[in-house]
Amino acid sequence: MPEKRPDTPRELFSGPESGPEAPFPIKLQGPIIKGFGRGSRELGIPTANIPPEGLSSYPNLESGVYYGFVGLSLPSSVVEGTPSSSSSTSSTSTPSTTTTTSVPLSTPQQPTKIYPCVLSIGYNPFYNNKTRSVEIHILQSFKHDFYGAGLNLLMLGFIRPEYDYDSLEALVDDIHFDCEVARRSLSRESYLAAKKEYHSWLEDFEWVNKVDAVEVERAVLNKAS
Repeated sequence: MPEKRPDTPRELFSGPESGPEAPFPIKLQGPIIKGFGRGSRELGIPTANIPPEGLSSYPNLESGVYYGFVGLSLPSSVVEGTPSSSSSTSSTSTPSTTTTTSVPLSTPQQPTKIYPCVLSIGYNPFYNNKTRSVEIHILQSFKHDFYGAGLNLLMLGFIRPEYDYDSLEALVDDIHFDCEVARRSLSRESYLAAKKEYHSWLEDFEWVNKVDAVEVERAVLNKAS
């Protein structure tokens, strides 16, 4: 049985002040694929999902909520909005970071940009998912959507385990708090230094030419169905 969310106060920072410690940093890559469509529709917290296959390199990685930075290889048609305002005290929804149409990885790209993020790895016990997923909420809004875009994920810390919830409202409140924890934790000098150290990796998208995003997405969705 998944653990219920404990009724205890939460800390506003996660991870040591001195910077990421083992097993971090953890690096994952993949095209952005379709998820269950709940992030924007039900939660008001859009996610950019990538295939979970990269987790095979980290077999002991705990399911839960993490934070870090993402590099995005965005098509030139995507327009950046304002930083995401998701927080424990705000119910503001941000524009979706997933799309209803796929963007071929060969589409002309913008220069890579790097953004802070919070992410969930696991089975989402509130929804009783049968397969593990990697669902990333980028702490930045966008005016357009972008399935199929390339994403490099640099995970720098762990926020909390995966919990089950008694209500959708309780789940949403915790996710907003996760966003605030991620934002505060990543603003520390030692974590910004880690971002700088791995800047070249976050911007390296040579792998996209070897990936068929449509086929990858189809395989993941077939496994989840």
